[in-house]
Amino acid sequence: MLNEKRLVELFIQLVETDSVSGHEGKIRDLLKGHFALRGLEVEEDKAGEILGGQSGNLLVRVADSVEGPPLLFAAHMDTVKPGEGIKAVIGDDRIIRSQGDTILGSDDKSAIAALLEAYDIILEQDLPHPPMEFLFTVQEEQGLKGSKLFDFSRLQARIAYVLDDNNDPGTIVIKSPCQNEIEYVVHGRAAHAGMNPEDGINAIQLAAMALAQMPCGRIDEDTTCNFGVIKGGLARNIVAPECRVRGEARSSKREKLDSLTASLKATFINTVEDLGGKAEVNIEFLYPEIALAPDEEVVQRAARAARKLGLEPRLAATGGGSDASIINGQGIACVNLGVGMKNVHTTDEYVEIDHLVQDVQLILKIIEG
Repeated sequence: MLNEKRLVELFIQLVETDSVSGHEGKIRDLLKGHFALRGLEVEEDKAGEILGGQSGNLLVRVADSVEGPPLLFAAHMDTVKPGEGIKAVIGDDRIIRSQGDTILGSDDKSAIAALLEAYDIILEQDLPHPPMEFLFTVQEEQGLKGSKLFDFSRLQARIAYVLDDNNDPGTIVIKSPCQNEIEYVVHGRAAHAGMNPEDGINAIQLAAMALAQMPCGRIDEDTTCNFGVIKGGLARNIVAPECRVRGEARSSKREKLDSLTASLKATFINTVEDLGGKAEVNIEFLYPEIALAPDEEVVQRAARAARKLGLEPRLAATGGGSDASIINGQGIACVNLGVGMKNVHTTDEYVEIDHLVQDVQLILKIIEG
């Protein structure tokens, strides 16, 4: 039987343990100690060293008690800022919030708490289960950095569940976009803005003129792009010799992403160079798309679990990436499950206790099959 008091206390312990991206050392130690008490080894990789952080990704292997396909469950350990000194408050409405000056950290510690409670129930009730792997990643909030460095050849599972969607339990995300990060650079020529501006080439102006020729926002039902940061110039009285613009492009279809990115690059370079400047465009592919069919076993297993709990499964699409994007890109069928966290990345973040309970129940039903 699920121990709600233990679940809530564990969740509060987790969120009150600081783990802002790159500083996951305390939560790593907590998890290692938790699993050691249950006789499980926690394997830590070198992602922390590579990224300059306190912790690597953690992998826990659970031997099977019955035959069945190995299952992977994944959540991330890090949080965004302001995420230090969190104090959780339980309201009379059975909702857990922070005191209001920090985030709560239910993204993604609601998932971690649910996984730990589910495993304790399996131990206490000697529930049958196939081989399981728990993956806890670092620096997910900084661009899925931890999962990108994880060696997925270490895993047995070909079916995986990330618990990191802010919709209610019963939501199964089967579609999400691929994304490119794009940096646009203009090299102009400095000159004094009052004495001899005609000798200069204003990189900011050229960037603006190029951007004016380029699409921004919603391109079609599958595709978006954006320009988010612009930096340039040295002083108000100097013709700006350089300007950099950071943007992105996303699409649920790889061919559309590639086509849009190529068009953005060509338009930018051609416009800038036609105006006498020099341009470069730097492109980084951040993560692949997810496009799972509703009848795939990873989806059906989650849908069956939801129905057993009286929840109507809802197949969903999202406009963002998650560790599920990276896992799918490694050839492991993976959905992202709704865990009920709300207003994430804000000081108004909260989670309902009833949703935490449902998260645990859903994990157990997925394991049951």
